[in-house]
Amino acid sequence: MRRVLLFSLLLVAGLVGSQFLPLLGETAAPLRTGIRVLTMWALGFVMIHVGYEFEIDRSRLRSYAVDYGVAATAAAFPWILVALYFLLAMSPPGAVGSYDAWTEALLTGRFAAPTSAGILFSMLAAAGLSATWVFKKARLLAIFDDLDTVLLMIPLKMLIVGARWQLAAVVVIMAVLVWIAWRWLRAWRLPVGWPWVLGYAGAIVAVTEALHLSSLLVDDTVPIHVEVLLPAFVLGCTLARPAGHDPHADDAREGHQEGPEQAGEQRVATVVSAAFMVLVGLSMPVIDTSGGSLGALLAHTLGVTVLANLGKMFPVLVYRSEAGWKKRLALSIGMWPRGEVGAGVLVVSISYGIGGPWVAVATLSLALNLLLTGVFILWVKRLLRSA
Repeated sequence: MRRVLLFSLLLVAGLVGSQFLPLLGETAAPLRTGIRVLTMWALGFVMIHVGYEFEIDRSRLRSYAVDYGVAATAAAFPWILVALYFLLAMSPPGAVGSYDAWTEALLTGRFAAPTSAGILFSMLAAAGLSATWVFKKARLLAIFDDLDTVLLMIPLKMLIVGARWQLAAVVVIMAVLVWIAWRWLRAWRLPVGWPWVLGYAGAIVAVTEALHLSSLLVDDTVPIHVEVLLPAFVLGCTLARPAGHDPHADDAREGHQEGPEQAGEQRVATVVSAAFMVLVGLSMPVIDTSGGSLGALLAHTLGVTVLANLGKMFPVLVYRSEAGWKKRLALSIGMWPRGEVGAGVLVVSISYGIGGPWVAVATLSLALNLLLTGVFILWVKRLLRSA
């Protein structure tokens, strides 16, 4: 568990560092851009390996539909609870009936929906849990609820800026990516060594950034932005495995990381995952406590965090034929970590002019969840041991 502790400390170090970036003055903005690109690069590397290990049984499509439904509820419940909290507990009198207040609450509250796939997979693998039912099920649910979050951001943006062709383009791109993963699963015979995977991840980041910048030239109010998470995962799904190679052969070993099993590959995967933790922390927005007293903000932060994590508990009620209640509880707790996608939602909210105590509390809640990630993973491991 030393690796889990190390990753947790790296997250905290990055988070602390993010609060001092504004002190750099004019260099802070380009530095944040560089941090964002590097974060997406590391996330792409992690997600390609996740896709490489991903298994799908085409004869069990109905069960995958159930998994997507569970993931959608695990994303919807935290979002709805947090949005209602913003409206009922933190909005000024009379704002509950305001259209703008509802749209802002729904958009800002969406930060609570997605589980951080990259953080979750890295932490569970570092804890030696890659061979467990919880890991395999969490791998499906985390990817599905991240996908659900990205998709639902499109109608939420429409509530603010109206129907735009750019949002429809994002939907089409994502649908094509999912079709590619299904059509060419394990079909592309490309090198899978770590230098190649780093190159693939960098190419994906370059393409998505180029698409984003190009769309800004057309219309800078609603740019096209495709998250790295899905295309990187899809590429990992399409990569063919060498004959006789089983990427799960060493899953039970403590500290195992996603991807090919060679020792050198594992060391690089560990380094990239560690760098990813620091970069996620550095990507957090600056916590603004000017919207109210510090005590009130902390109380609201605790309330939002509890509600967001309670909303993730729906998997406890399902999968009764697959696992006992302790494993189902461990799965739900394993879905608590938040990170890059939730931070991305907050960045989008800020870009639309949303600010004040809601964004401050959302940022503090995300930070608190990051701080507790290691505790969540230790809790999961203890539950699985007792089960």
